[in-house]
Amino acid sequence: MQEPVIDQPAPPPAQGEEEHPSLALVNSAIALPGGHTVDLLGTPAQTNHWLTQRGLAPVDAGMREMCATQLRSLREQIRSLFAARAEGLPALPAAVAAVNDAMTRVPTAPLLRWDDKTGPYRTAPHPTTAIVDLALATLAADAADLLTSPDAERLTACGSPPCNRYVLRHGRRQWCSTRCGDRARAARAYARRSTPR
Repeated sequence: MQEPVIDQPAPPPAQGEEEHPSLALVNSAIALPGGHTVDLLGTPAQTNHWLTQRGLAPVDAGMREMCATQLRSLREQIRSLFAARAEGLPALPAAVAAVNDAMTRVPTAPLLRWDDKTGPYRTAPHPTTAIVDLALATLAADAADLLTSPDAERLTACGSPPCNRYVLRHGRRQWCSTRCGDRARAARAYARRSTPR
């Protein structure tokens, strides 16, 4: 059963999102208290907006559902890799393959096309498809860079359930936002008060 998607402003960027767009991608589906979620890539228009905010697509890219689905799929594969890295577990081969596939999808040259009337010609793929392929390649390459860099040691899941965001830990802080930190501290205080002595 899919949880409801609610229209709520996203929390501020988690530590590391501004340097690593792949971290922002993984954090674009946000679990909230009460079983609610916010999906910043829920529709083609939201996907276009998210890509535009990161300089990965023009405002008028004309995203389609197929393109948004590709981005959401890559998000889940990268999330799987981040979870494996943060928890010290082996990565799923399908997730590694998905990231490698995204990095190699961008054609380096115009493709050969053949028109029955005018004959052969060379052109780039459909403009929107090319934009999405470039965005996927950029995000996948950033994820690969993050996972193989010294920063990977700081990669951790937010320590405030039900939050599902990832963060590059700075010092002892393991929360993606002040809101999550406050929620975790309140839960610890409640647990101390309610524990029988």
